[in-house]
Parts: sequence; structure tokens; C-alpha cells
Amino acid sequence: MAKDALMDFDAALEMFEPVLGFEVHVELNTETKMFSPAANPAHEANHDAAPNTLVAPVDMGLPGSLPVVNETAVRYSISLGLALGCSIAPSSRFARKNYFYPDLGKNYQISQYDEPIAFEGSVEIELEGGDVVVVPIERAHMEEDAGKLTHMGGSTGRIQGAEYSLVDYNRAGVPLVEIVTKPIFGTEHRAPEVAKAYVAAIRDIVRSLGISEARMERGNLRCDANVSLRPRGQEKLGTRTETKNVNSMRSVERAVRYEIQRQAAILAGGGTITQETRHWHEDTGRTSPGRPKSDADDYRYFPEPDLLPVEPSPELIEELRAALPEAPSVYRRRLKTEWGFTDLEFQDVANGGLLAEVEATIAAGASPASARKWWTGEITRVANAQSAEPAALVSPESVAELQKLVDAGTLTDKLARQVLEGVIAGEGTPQEVVDARGLAVVSDDGALIAAIDEALAAQPDVLTKIQDGKVQAAGAVIGAVMKAMKGQADAARVRELILERAGHA
Repeated sequence: MAKDALMDFDAALEMFEPVLGFEVHVELNTETKMFSPAANPAHEANHDAAPNTLVAPVDMGLPGSLPVVNETAVRYSISLGLALGCSIAPSSRFARKNYFYPDLGKNYQISQYDEPIAFEGSVEIELEGGDVVVVPIERAHMEEDAGKLTHMGGSTGRIQGAEYSLVDYNRAGVPLVEIVTKPIFGTEHRAPEVAKAYVAAIRDIVRSLGISEARMERGNLRCDANVSLRPRGQEKLGTRTETKNVNSMRSVERAVRYEIQRQAAILAGGGTITQETRHWHEDTGRTSPGRPKSDADDYRYFPEPDLLPVEPSPELIEELRAALPEAPSVYRRRLKTEWGFTDLEFQDVANGGLLAEVEATIAAGASPASARKWWTGEITRVANAQSAEPAALVSPESVAELQKLVDAGTLTDKLARQVLEGVIAGEGTPQEVVDARGLAVVSDDGALIAAIDEALAAQPDVLTKIQDGKVQAAGAVIGAVMKAMKGQADAARVRELILERAGHA
């Protein structure tokens, strides 16, 4: 695949105005699927099910099978629409979207088209520095997910070069809500940051509602990022591309930046942009062409004949409205106050998309300061090195357990980082890694004193210096003892014992 020419980002923004749009798909964690009684793999309890075990005749598209709407999925969809500031339609209708899906047995998708459940809303997102951007929401509609194809025999895992493909219908029929924005103007140089912050805001909303795990690395939440450029001063919108199924907030940010630079280079060179879907490649940080992007007419939508309109009562809508959690902006202000973070400390957490992880770690018993330290420090460092999301590496419960071992004196910070490495590598819980690797701090004073005496015997002048009042000379002995104990000693306790030996206790 030939490399695309890229224009410098700042130069691109001097010539062109970026216009963004997002389609975020949220898998709902109902117990069963959207139109069948099969167990829902988006529910945490079913995540690791074997292929093609969570299926029913409707999911397989078998003749004579008829869909039945999942009431809980409708309630969840209404709650999400309300949380997005949308109006809820008194009557909405499902439609058939005709398109060749190799992993949907009936060869069409049940979605919503011109009569969505929720429409006309907005979401406020806060950027670094406190700037607020209002993202307009066009609609949030219900639909079903497709299955999953695994391409075998190729070197990239994609269909190109594969010898054959395996179809898993477990995900076929999983309840989805697709949130579609209107065109987003005025983001300018902060367009990539806006993209990341918007997806983070949607994730925070659906998690606060309790309607989805919203784990991007599992596909619970997926983003299609639309980018177009128009020359400065031009009213007409440019041709857009749609980068499909980007599976991390970091990748959304990078994909938007890349598309701005790629499209700018083409337009500046006198070329034209193809309206198409594109694939994001995490390893290379590039997008590649997918298929020409169809317009709505190409899908030949028509009302789903096997389903009645969805007509929620005003009483149900008000019941769900009254049960909404606090708005994301209120939620963030509350957390900042409760945790006692400075503006900069809180922004570090928020900009990293780590609010939910830090909150869960605190709920599991860690202090706010220690939870922030782990997630914005070592875990994020490892995630960046592995091009992964921090939440995909370790659970909040494991981080809290790790900190408890530090607080109890079982681990030093240095040893704790080694334990974290083992947890991320899949070696077990923090305690299991400590036991398996033998990483606990040596708390036996006898063993420490023996190491201290050996170090003092090798450096007799140090003992004299300490006895003469030069206690800083103890540093040389501490270093020798820590080396002898392979870092598994509490340096503060070693210092105390050295001073005791020298008569300075």
C-alpha cells in the first residue's frame, strides 16, 4: 500500500476549514438481543462465549422466523436520547436497510431511517483549558449489530490475501443505538481533540446510564469519524470520508488528524476527494480506502413489515427522564471537588479519558491521589508503548489491590511497577504476581541488619562519618543494601536501622 502524501497540519488549517461528523455505535448490555431471545454477547456475562453459541433462528435469518422487539433495549434507547438532550418521538418505526452483509444471515439490517426514536439534541464537551464545545446531535436510532468475520490465512487479518473467512453470528442482532451528529463547524486546530473529547463524553454518558459496558477495545462502543475540508471562505461543504469502526479514543484523535493532512495534500495538488469509507491502521497510523460510500437511497430503505411502530407513553418518557443521572459537566465538577484535584490534575485524568477508571479504582478502595498516579502515569505509559487503551490493560480492582499492597508496606513503588507489569502480562492478580515472582518487601529486620553489617564492613569509613554526625553518608550503605536485597527492602527502614547501628537512633 503506497504511502499517502500528507500536508503539514498547521499549513492544512491555513488553507482549509475542517468539518467533522461522528456516528457512534453503542452496544446495549441487555440480557437478550434486539429481536430474538438469544443471550446478548455485549453483556459482560456472555463476552467469552464460543462462536455461534448465542444464536436463535432470527439471528441466523432462517425462513419463517420473526423478530420481536426487546422492551429493555427500547427503554435504554429512550434514556440515552434524553441524556443527549434529544426529543423522543411519540411514534418511531423500524426500517429494513438493504445491503449485503456476509455476517447477517437475512441479508438486510433492521434499523431506523426517517423515523428515529430520538432526534435534535446536543452534547457539551470540555476541552483542555476549560473551553466548551457544543456538538449538535441529529438523531439517535435503534438497530441491530452484524456478526463478525474472521479472515484466515492472510498476514494482516483483513480479507485481502485471506484464504477463507469464518463467520460468528453471536454478535448478529446485538442491540445498538447509533448516535449521529450534525456537521460540526469551528473546531479548527482543535478538531482532533474535539473528536477524542466527544467520544469520551459519549462513553461517560452511556456508562453513567448503566446501559453499556462502553469498552472500545471490545467493540461495545465504536466510532465512525467523518472528515471533510472546504477552502477558506467557501460555503459549500467538501466531500467527506468516513473512517470506520475506530476502536480507541486515541485512534479517533489520530485518524481525524491524518485525514485532515491527507485530504489537504490532495486538494492543494488539484485533486479531488473520493466519498468513501476508510480503514484505520493502528500500527502505521494511516487510513486506507474501503468502499465507495453509499447514500441513503442506495440502501433502499422501507418500513419493516414484521414490526409495529414503537410508541412510548408520555408517562414512560417522564419516568425515564426523572431517572437520568447528572449531566457530564455536573458530574465532572462534582468529581473534581470530591477528589480534591487541582485543575491540572483533573485535566490530566479527563484528557486521558480515564475518569471512569479512576472513579472505579477509588470505589475499590484506593485514594484519589494514588488512583490518578497509576492511571495517568505507569498504566498510560505502557498503553502508549503498546498502542492500546489503558482500560484494556488492567482493571480498576487490580489497581486498587496493587495500591493496597504498597500502603501495607508489602511493596515499594518500584516493586509495584514490576507487579503491574506481571498483571498486564496476564500472570494473575497483584497478590498472585507478588507470590509467583517473590517480589514482596523483606520485612525481617534480621535479614536487613545482616545486609547492613556486611555493607558497613565493606565501607568502614562510612560508619565513622555517621558517628561524627554526617548522617547523609548513610546513603552509600542504603544503596549497597538495596542492591543486595534486589530492591526488596524499604529504604526508610534500612536508613533507620543504619542509624541505630551507628548510635544515632
